[in-house]
Amino acid sequence: MTATLTAPAGATARPAHRDGNVLRWLGAYTASMVGDNVYYLALSWAAVQAGTPSQAGLVMAVSAVPRALLMLGGGVVADRFGPRRVVIGSDAVRCAAVLAIAALLLVSGPGLWPLVVLAVVFGIVDAVFMPAVGALPARLTGPDQLARVQGLRGLAIRFAGVVGGPLGGLGVALGGAAGAFGLAGLLIALSVPLLVSVRTRDLAAPAAVTPVPTVAATPEASAVGAADVSDAAETSGAPVAVAEAGAGGPWRDLREGLRYIRGHRVLAPLLVAIALGDLGFVGPLNVGLTLLADRRGWGAAGMGGVLAGFGAGAGIAALLLAVRGRLPHAARVAAGAIITGSVAVGALAFVPDLTAAVGVAVLVGLLTGLSGALCGALIQTQSEPAYLGRVSSVAGIVSLGFAPLSMPLSAAAIGWWGTGPVFVTSAAVCGLGGVVVLCSGPLRRAQLPL
Repeated sequence: MTATLTAPAGATARPAHRDGNVLRWLGAYTASMVGDNVYYLALSWAAVQAGTPSQAGLVMAVSAVPRALLMLGGGVVADRFGPRRVVIGSDAVRCAAVLAIAALLLVSGPGLWPLVVLAVVFGIVDAVFMPAVGALPARLTGPDQLARVQGLRGLAIRFAGVVGGPLGGLGVALGGAAGAFGLAGLLIALSVPLLVSVRTRDLAAPAAVTPVPTVAATPEASAVGAADVSDAAETSGAPVAVAEAGAGGPWRDLREGLRYIRGHRVLAPLLVAIALGDLGFVGPLNVGLTLLADRRGWGAAGMGGVLAGFGAGAGIAALLLAVRGRLPHAARVAAGAIITGSVAVGALAFVPDLTAAVGVAVLVGLLTGLSGALCGALIQTQSEPAYLGRVSSVAGIVSLGFAPLSMPLSAAAIGWWGTGPVFVTSAAVCGLGGVVVLCSGPLRRAQLPL
């Protein structure tokens, strides 16, 4: 059966940026994100001290494997046990792991294997933590405030990016890698009591229940059943109603979640649009920008200026949504921002000087930040809360699993054809995400709640 979110009796609507419950969550999320930034700096520093540059790169990359492989299962865990409980447990494990490494480094010299184990543990926990983080906002406030929450979350991410690096550097300067790890653990630990104090809204059964045909537990029967339910949803225009998490085993929950997404006439094309946007954006912004700065002679400082421009633009977009709360015609605005932002991405390879590149980067950050926040808000408002963990895990797989694959491809392609053709091609892929939004009627008409 489906499950909907209901507010407690007597609850009054309150803007998210004035809601103490939301602000406690925001404080916990910010502390955790700052701790993450300090952790990654400490990990890279300790890895460089313990091994060669290639070994340090391996340590930094090893956590991505379990995170990508296990994130779909993490969405099932978040839906089964509740995102608040999962986030609290995940932060507690992350804190304990980081503090344990800090203590180990205090009594012994840096070694690669403890760092590898830490990175793997962090990746495994992140596979559960990230879907739960995506599913939690819908249980904190009303649907009409979820766009504002996405803006606040974006501001927290930008703040963590700005202060995390200097704090990590200070920790290394004062106490070496052990000091930086200890600081990261304390910051993550700060989020736990704040999360414990956060109140979540209950999921209640709806008045009407949509029956779902049962299928045999074989791959062939499951595929046929999924197709039948999906066809019925496409005919009726309604999302697929499937069993709530916990009604069967984990594999059943996972299949039902994927079937729910596949049959949803808004979420399915929205996730495709997000995937195309990330695939076209991640390569140029990371590897492509580094190679572009090197070829133009901008140096590391110039590349940092371009990245700062991007961060400033994204921060402005997050602030706009946090203050305004919603934008009319959300899906159409997101599509326009994706397409216009893709043009700006392609233009980065042709700007005449560094000043112009910084200006274009501000525009890219503003447009991609706006489209990303709106797409995140649409995921929150269009998904049944009982499936938000699984929906968030699929979105996370797209951003953290598939999109990074474009980085080595972008680097190789720039070596063969140069920055201009690769940036233009990446921009075209990114722009296709906006085209998908405009070509899907249900998604194009999607609005954020008043």
